[in-house]
Amino acid sequence: MDYEYLFRRQHPFYRRCRDRWLRSRAAYAGGADYIRQALIQHVSEVDLEFAERLNRAYYFNYPRKIARLITQYVLASDPVRARCDADLVEDFSRSGLRANEVMRQFSTLLNVYGCACVLVEMPAIDGTVDAERRRNENLRPYAMAVDPLAVVDWAVGDDGRLEWALIEEHDFDNRSPYGEPRSSVARRLWTRDHWRLFTRDEAGSVTLKAEGEHRLGTVPLLRVEEVDGYGMNAGHWFEDVVRISDAILNNESEAQMNVVKQMYRLLVISEGFARGARPVRDARASGDGEPAKFSHVLARSAAIWESSEESGISRYIAPNGAETATIRNENSNLKAELFDVIGLTPARESRSAQTAASKAWDHQLVRQFLVNRVDLLEQTESAVWQLMHRYDPAVP
Repeated sequence: MDYEYLFRRQHPFYRRCRDRWLRSRAAYAGGADYIRQALIQHVSEVDLEFAERLNRAYYFNYPRKIARLITQYVLASDPVRARCDADLVEDFSRSGLRANEVMRQFSTLLNVYGCACVLVEMPAIDGTVDAERRRNENLRPYAMAVDPLAVVDWAVGDDGRLEWALIEEHDFDNRSPYGEPRSSVARRLWTRDHWRLFTRDEAGSVTLKAEGEHRLGTVPLLRVEEVDGYGMNAGHWFEDVVRISDAILNNESEAQMNVVKQMYRLLVISEGFARGARPVRDARASGDGEPAKFSHVLARSAAIWESSEESGISRYIAPNGAETATIRNENSNLKAELFDVIGLTPARESRSAQTAASKAWDHQLVRQFLVNRVDLLEQTESAVWQLMHRYDPAVP
């Protein structure tokens, strides 16, 4: 059997969205790595000047704020979980994460990518299990939020449910203090009745490392998409958030450099002075002792020439404050539109007093946005509990 093909498989939807998902994840992560990715160099900008602007740039991480803000609004109050196992609610992931925390991770993934997954598993059990062993070894189902970038391929059966799913796993082993740490990539194939774990060595050889049965009659992976996005063959709104945020980043970088130029102004010299300047011998400028040339570079960070027909007066120039203020005003408008487009602006800024009806309408817009998200999270968590019950009928 050709196991190697498992490491080349990609679902067409995954292949189409992967680059955009990586960009969205990078924007959410932020930091210097994302600034290097998103800051744009001008066509007329020399490398030295762009390097300075790159080192000075800072990033207002609006994508992360928006993704987390939606989740915080939705889970501001604890959901009512009737008849649920209290121990499972307190440790939903079998690693210490409460049910709210797992669903918070799932919600944020859904905000960033437009789709997200939850995997429900059960520890492997050998021999008989009594109440004491179940308690001591924590033998129970658990759930974990899964990044959609890890779910590389899947198939849907005639009944509309997942037939199988292929998940990529990254493992890092540094348990031995005397050996080199080892990292590896594996792919786990989940079907409706069993799972198989495949590993690939450095030579590219793929082997079946482990397998087991769960006998659930269904793939224990919940894959959720926003119905008003990919469900309508459209892109995800978070991509627009990233692009507007990138515009703010680049505009703010320009405004910052304008401030710097106001402090360190640009030198303008007359062309007559430049052409009449006496050459200077400098071994550092010319290794063979030839006269060093007086040259110029046309850029914002270097001196520029002026012909004798012009003023002919050497001086310093700098951007004025109005240009910087214009950029900052544009960023303020972009920020307001950013939150308004996704439905998180409770009221438009205005000098005139809002009427009671206007305030009620604005509140209703935000409320409906959050109600739809709550409904999606509730359906997902209910399906998680049903899978846990299939693993262990003792789970209500």
